[in-house]
Amino acid sequence: MEFNWLDIAKRLEAIAQTGLAFTESDYDRERYEEVREIGHQIFHYNTQTPIEIIHDLFARENGYPTPKVDVRGVIFRDNKILMIREKLDGLWALPGGWADIGYTPSEVAVKEVREEAGLEVTPIRLLAVLDKKCHTHPPSPLHVYKIFILCQEIGGSLKTGMETTDVKFFSQDDLPPLSTDRNTFEQLDLMFSFLEDPIRQTLLD
Repeated sequence: MEFNWLDIAKRLEAIAQTGLAFTESDYDRERYEEVREIGHQIFHYNTQTPIEIIHDLFARENGYPTPKVDVRGVIFRDNKILMIREKLDGLWALPGGWADIGYTPSEVAVKEVREEAGLEVTPIRLLAVLDKKCHTHPPSPLHVYKIFILCQEIGGSLKTGMETTDVKFFSQDDLPPLSTDRNTFEQLDLMFSFLEDPIRQTLLD
């Protein structure tokens, strides 16, 4: 039997975080801290991510653990899809990012497109809710749900933002190098499938 060590590490982190949130026993707290450290070491060993970065990533996490939510806006123009070039890694992705507290998913998509690409858009429909672990992203310590929302242009003009260095529309057969931690080529193909079939059912997982 082949084990998915990254999934095991995430499950250990979730068990430890839940236990630390609810236990009133100092003894149990010590055991949960040990479980958390084992999970961190497994992730470090399998990804070579420095252990300090892993510790920092979870240092502020408390309470019952739930998946993180990443929202992406999908905008088509002349059979091409809008993409932004990330300042962080120099690669391309659909505009979007982590869901913000106080915003609906649609509001997050509209805000991210405005901030990263300069366009004013209105949400049209939900295209997909995908679990990151089910797709060919690089290893990640976080369990992430990715929400893709089709939007329509209503104003603005293409321009970069604080986190982007370029903004362009690309055809399906001429996609740029992708920031695969954010979006994969398979996911871009899925988005183009909605351009070909506008009434296609929303995709899950």
